[in-house]
Amino acid sequence: MAAVNHEVEHLIEIRNIGKDYQSGDEMVPAIRQMDFAIDDGEFVTIMGHSGSGKSTLLSVLGGLNHPSRGKVFIDSLDLYDLSSEQRADFRSEYIGIIFQSFQLITYLTVLENVILPMAITGLKRKEKEQMAMDVLLKVGLASKADRLPDQLSGGEQERVAIARAIVNQPPILLADEPTGNLDSETASEVMELLTRLNREEGLTIIMVTHNPEISVYSNRTIRVQDGTCLEH
Repeated sequence: MAAVNHEVEHLIEIRNIGKDYQSGDEMVPAIRQMDFAIDDGEFVTIMGHSGSGKSTLLSVLGGLNHPSRGKVFIDSLDLYDLSSEQRADFRSEYIGIIFQSFQLITYLTVLENVILPMAITGLKRKEKEQMAMDVLLKVGLASKADRLPDQLSGGEQERVAIARAIVNQPPILLADEPTGNLDSETASEVMELLTRLNREEGLTIIMVTHNPEISVYSNRTIRVQDGTCLEH
């Protein structure tokens, strides 16, 4: 594991990161330059228009997308100083991710979908099932554990995605447009659930959205535009 940096004072510190992509003969910056910090227990919204760099930023924070420059510290560890295997282990322990399109496995039941992230934990099947049921109870879906994803509403599928993201009890939850495919009433229910997880479980939540109505649920908003932070 990489050395701990004792100068890091926050749970998450982004230092001078940038991310470029090759487009034909030129390099196009998705993130030009960003610096900010997030403390343990915060609920932070990353807000910006499509193409502003917010989803790229979330993937960099999740250890899924190596930045072209700069440093990402999580709990004093330099995330991209780790090997890809170490980073995968770190991610499974520290970070839960809710993807924009749910990404549920259609032929697995709700319970089986939630169990998936526990594949590398070494727990017995019964223990995994119990932990998955506990978390489904938390998101209000214990009664639908044996259903398939397409037998659920969009809001219920989002709740399964949340349950799957938190089943390993990671301290950090990353959410990419978690209400993007939901009607306003269902979106409010999902946001109330995330707020409760933040308040009662102490989960640090970083959520990407383009919707100002959703950002009001968080403690703080980091606005991004053209690959830079406008305010944080």
